[in-house]
Amino acid sequence: MTDAVRVGFVCVQNAGRSQMATAFAERERERRGAEWVEIVTGGTDPADRVHEAVVDTMREVGVDLADRTPREVSREELAACDYVVTMGCSASDVCPATWSGENRDWGLDDPDGRDPEAVRTIRDEIETRVGALFDELERKREPADA
Repeated sequence: MTDAVRVGFVCVQNAGRSQMATAFAERERERRGAEWVEIVTGGTDPADRVHEAVVDTMREVGVDLADRTPREVSREELAACDYVVTMGCSASDVCPATWSGENRDWGLDDPDGRDPEAVRTIRDEIETRVGALFDELERKREPADA
């Protein structure tokens, strides 16, 4: 595998879980020198802004989401992804049958309206899963004779 790998993180509002996953993926890409990973994020019905509790909780781990704006993800963007990760929310407006890559659902609780400790738990789980995904992508990228 020598070409870029495109990973999409999708949720309904693109205001919590998918924003956290995207930020952690961007950080992993930088830390690992994995420029070959392209990251897409969006929602099927985006909110006006990232949830304040998510912004606050991510700031605790040195990630600033205050300037991010939820956006709509298109079918074309998802069709171009090798992996589409949904967050445990209904993304029924965007049928997985139209995705060209692998579909994964992480089944995470929505942080909106949750207390800070619950949001931290969700954040930490997302960070762990993103790290594991990058480990998997790197293993798949290694030459067969390595």
